[in-house]
Amino acid sequence: MYFTVDKNNSSGSSTTQSLGMKDGVGLPPAVTMREKKSGALSRMQKLRKRLSHSFGRLSISKEESDEHNHAKLPYNGYSEEFLDRLEPNGNIPAGKGDIRYEWNSVSRDRVKRQLSVSSDSKLLDDDIREETKVILRPKKPPRPKSEVLLNDQGSEHRRAKRFSAFGGDSPFGKSEAYIKLEQLGEGSYATVYKGFSNLKNQVVALKEIRLQEEEGAPFTAIREASLLKELKHANIVTLHDIVHTRTTLTFVFEYVHTDLSQYLERHSGGLDPRNVRLFLFQLLRGLSYCHKRRVLHRDVKPQNLLISEMGELKLADFGLARAKSVPSHTYSHEVVTLWYRPPDVLLGSTEYSTSLDMWGVGCIFVEMITGVAIFPGVRDTYDQLHKIFKVLGTPTEEDWEGVSRLPGYKPPKLTQYKPKKLGLVWPRLHDVLHGESMATALLQLNPNNRLGADDAMVHPYFAGLPKKLLELPDDASIFTVEGIHIYPEPYATLK
Repeated sequence: MYFTVDKNNSSGSSTTQSLGMKDGVGLPPAVTMREKKSGALSRMQKLRKRLSHSFGRLSISKEESDEHNHAKLPYNGYSEEFLDRLEPNGNIPAGKGDIRYEWNSVSRDRVKRQLSVSSDSKLLDDDIREETKVILRPKKPPRPKSEVLLNDQGSEHRRAKRFSAFGGDSPFGKSEAYIKLEQLGEGSYATVYKGFSNLKNQVVALKEIRLQEEEGAPFTAIREASLLKELKHANIVTLHDIVHTRTTLTFVFEYVHTDLSQYLERHSGGLDPRNVRLFLFQLLRGLSYCHKRRVLHRDVKPQNLLISEMGELKLADFGLARAKSVPSHTYSHEVVTLWYRPPDVLLGSTEYSTSLDMWGVGCIFVEMITGVAIFPGVRDTYDQLHKIFKVLGTPTEEDWEGVSRLPGYKPPKLTQYKPKKLGLVWPRLHDVLHGESMATALLQLNPNNRLGADDAMVHPYFAGLPKKLLELPDDASIFTVEGIHIYPEPYATLK
């Protein structure tokens, strides 16, 4: 038994002495020890310090060291040849051979590495570097093609990035793109202006909605925008753009110079029957498109039917509209302007369908022929019901099953009337072929008996129109068909 001691003599050379066992005390075989030089750290300690500074502590648990005490590489898993190749700074010099250390019997999985971020990464050789796989911050992904600026063609002055409500980076959605001209009307939460679009060089309608700082955009405006973005039809007003600022939300619509209410005021004696037929067909065409997509307008009245100079009729103001959900059938009964509100809704029904809009169509049809509103309630819902029942009769369970269970059905407040022929109440219906039949089919007290939009479009009342009108694409105007045009009105009110 022996061990080797390297000892410095006075001349700086080292001597090697072989010592045997003394007093039964010795060291295990093949253990090499190195003495400190002038109190400095040993080579092993220097190495451990360098490794600790560069990569964190490399350690093996006590249990693991006991388990692997038969390892042939005593210097914490590094061979003596490897230690001899290290320079004072801990780096491996170039050209010192291709000797690579081995982990040997010490399992790599058992070594706990606590790596630190250090620039001195040269201490790791290729194998360790591959094993550590230090994860760097990923590069920023490239911008999507949809965000490429429209005017980015070498121009030094790029347009400031701004998104429109229709997605993407575009000149839309900017208030400076539109010029506000004259005011056209004002409602409870919005004001409508005539405007000019610098983008399309055309006149537009600007519906400016005032935003409340605490409440934000009215839910009716959000609903209108979401529906109109999906409804693309020749007989539905087109939403061009949405401009959102801190204080306002502006809808940019196509400009239509008047509505049916103003048109009726200018022709107060009633409209030409041929024009009534064209207006009614367009109204049914627009509603049919909505109803097929399970959208209820819920506010069909002359003020919401725009009329262009060439006679195109367009459904507008979808603030009360909503998509009919399934299986929920509960809706608010506070919909539709009183004069055009159906009796089932007036009685408190909240389980209505497309028949809600069709009652308004019947009211508007007769109003266009006669020139006056047919059920002008002035006080409350029961005054409105009184005017309706006076013509169509007071409903009972025999002719309208379930009517007595409606919340507003209170016999003491309802006068009992017998139904009348509509042609007797409004004689001008007799002047129109199948006019009374059409009005009767639409103005049914029981919502289940009202004519739907699709069926109304093929009613004998429209027999005189070209069959091609039923085959038009959704975005095509009826005035693209040969022979279809607006006729001069017989009555005009001078203003």
